[in-house]
Amino acid sequence: MSGTTGAEEAEATVRRSDLTPPPAGPSRSAPTTEPPKQPKAPKAPKAPRASRRGGRKGPRIALPTLRTTGPGRPRAAEPASGARVRRRVDGETRTITLPRVQVPSALTDTGARILVLTGSRIRPIADQTRPVWHPVMQVLRWVSPLGWTVLVVGLVAWWLSARYTWVELAMVATGCLVLVLACVLLAIGRSKLLIRAEVEPTRVTVGDPATGRVTVRNTGRRGMLPLLLELPIGRTAARFTLPALGAGRTHEELFVVPTAQRGVVPVGPATTVHGDPLGLVRRTVAWTERTELVVHPRTVGLESLGAGLLRDLEGQVTPDLSMSDLAFHALREYQPGDDRRYVHWRSSAKHGRLLVRQFLDTRRSHLAVIVDTDPDVYAAVDEDVELAISCAASLALRSILDEQDTTVVCHGQTASRTTGPLTLDALARAAVGRLDLYASVGEAAALAPDASIAVLVTGVERPFIQVQRTLDQFEPEVVRVALVVDPDVPVGVRRLGSIVILHVRELSDLRRVLFSGALA
Repeated sequence: MSGTTGAEEAEATVRRSDLTPPPAGPSRSAPTTEPPKQPKAPKAPKAPRASRRGGRKGPRIALPTLRTTGPGRPRAAEPASGARVRRRVDGETRTITLPRVQVPSALTDTGARILVLTGSRIRPIADQTRPVWHPVMQVLRWVSPLGWTVLVVGLVAWWLSARYTWVELAMVATGCLVLVLACVLLAIGRSKLLIRAEVEPTRVTVGDPATGRVTVRNTGRRGMLPLLLELPIGRTAARFTLPALGAGRTHEELFVVPTAQRGVVPVGPATTVHGDPLGLVRRTVAWTERTELVVHPRTVGLESLGAGLLRDLEGQVTPDLSMSDLAFHALREYQPGDDRRYVHWRSSAKHGRLLVRQFLDTRRSHLAVIVDTDPDVYAAVDEDVELAISCAASLALRSILDEQDTTVVCHGQTASRTTGPLTLDALARAAVGRLDLYASVGEAAALAPDASIAVLVTGVERPFIQVQRTLDQFEPEVVRVALVVDPDVPVGVRRLGSIVILHVRELSDLRRVLFSGALA
């Protein structure tokens, strides 16, 4: 190519982008006049490059471009002020330097000093005048947004009537201000009441009925006018219109608490509402504390889970035979290698042959249950996650009934070596969301270092390699079980490596998979 040197060709090669092709359409930038380029000689076609992985030869498959912006995705980080931004225009990279905006330090220091001095001077004055402005602020809190709107309309109408001498606006201003003042007077008053809000029982299972009652007693010497009582129940609020009560009279209201979903339903506090029929002023007074109704997950009755693997003389008796233990089982004939200390000489002399004692193993069990609450690993998020928590609750409850140590970890909620109701409370408080499964299993391994059985309840979308890696945090002699909730796979038991995999589709399927003695 005439008129160019080797250095110019190298510079042109560096500036030209080989990764991003030039745009197909015409550029929107202003047209520029460029000298005509010399035609290049045609190059020989290159042979296709062989794949580094030793696979197929030929053109590569274009990967889809991942979206970095849009609904549900964070926007790309904006460049900091004063940073250099590189943009590619017409195949060339241009550098744009953005100006950096700096706030003078003297200005910020002056503002901070003014705030400090103002606050230190105003605070003593505010403390001295508190008896004056505090009651006024309390009254202003009673005014609802509608009341503030009426008050502002009245003030604006009064200013316009005074400026332009409009009688009609003066009447509007008078009506608005008198209305707000009358509503405030209706809200003033003090009632002497004794209110109790009770929920019975405080723990229920999903779907079980739960009712409560509110008892209101007038402890004053005078009668009480009809009053509105509000009681928050979960995400809703129950409203009761209390009738007029004489001195010492009592009124009772009943309410129903929804228990269709697992969780904790807050009840209360019970508040009385003083105000006007128009809703311009609203004064509330809380009378009770907040109580909770714990809705436990569903459970199913299971047979004994087995005694585990850790031998302990104070443990539970198992059907496994042993040569040395405390639980005597039977006598059998002597075999070469048996310990002569266990020969029963009296029975041997009676039968004419050596008989030795046979024992049963006594073992101690500690069940560790971890629940995977990540919604991305379940086929149906709501149903399958609740099924997983119900399976974990059934296993934990059966283990506690067998007087075995039990540890449960479920999305930040833990219960170790405690009672059945407290364990179910922890599962009821567990939330559904993404979690670090490795950290959750590690927490269970730390809470139960002597665990004999580790059960991970997860979904079908969780890769097996992750399940295996997380369960490897337990000791090698621990029985590792993966309970997979999958509505599309037949119920069954299989072993993959050192992990026993149980597949369930419904809560009742848990009995079938445990009947095979998978946890024994």
